[in-house]
Amino acid sequence: MSQLFFTPKIENGFAIFEEEEGRHLSTVLRKKPGDKLRLTDGKGHFYEAELADAGKRQVLARIISSQAAPVSTRGRLHIAIAPTKNMDRLEWFLEKATEIGVDEITPILCKHSERETLRLDRLEKILVSAMKQSLRAWLPQLNPLTKFTDFVKKTGETQKRLAWCGDEPMPHLKNTLQPDQNTVVAIGPEGDFSPEEVTLALSSGFQAVSLGEARLRTETAGLYAVTVFATVEG
Repeated sequence: MSQLFFTPKIENGFAIFEEEEGRHLSTVLRKKPGDKLRLTDGKGHFYEAELADAGKRQVLARIISSQAAPVSTRGRLHIAIAPTKNMDRLEWFLEKATEIGVDEITPILCKHSERETLRLDRLEKILVSAMKQSLRAWLPQLNPLTKFTDFVKKTGETQKRLAWCGDEPMPHLKNTLQPDQNTVVAIGPEGDFSPEEVTLALSSGFQAVSLGEARLRTETAGLYAVTVFATVEG
């Protein structure tokens, strides 16, 4: 049973599917009462369930068993990233980062940002779809668009890294990380962080790092940071 379904509502031994997921189950896939399902709550649990009601008003599944996903020995990874002008590129990043493994994402508004508004509901759907496709049990936390100047002052991870295309030599991201530590990596817009933003980040405990010799697009840099964290050895 490889297909994974999602609902955050697990109550009194039943999974309650929200409108869109329920409609997909009953109308598109034509699931009927008695059909077996595998689902996740996006909070680290898998469930085996039996569809109990596939009506127009509600779609319910009776929980048969539950299993906690394996607990990672790695710290949490938080990516702060400036939204790209082309939304397809940001959505690509969200999809692939979820598949590889990211815990939290904060879109950041920078001085050189190319986009100042986001539809978080659409982006949330991208995350849910990627979580189900990759058979993961954790839905990344998506935060509202936040001014970078506010973000750097309040984020509390142990390891804080700023991916910056500065002129001075900087250590590579992979050489600065301990994988068991909670980590945030900030990725700027195509025009990079402003000098004022860099100064503020460094004074707030961030370490400037390089992602290599090539100059990467924003979404590529974000995904590279996710990949580095997933593969770095302690």
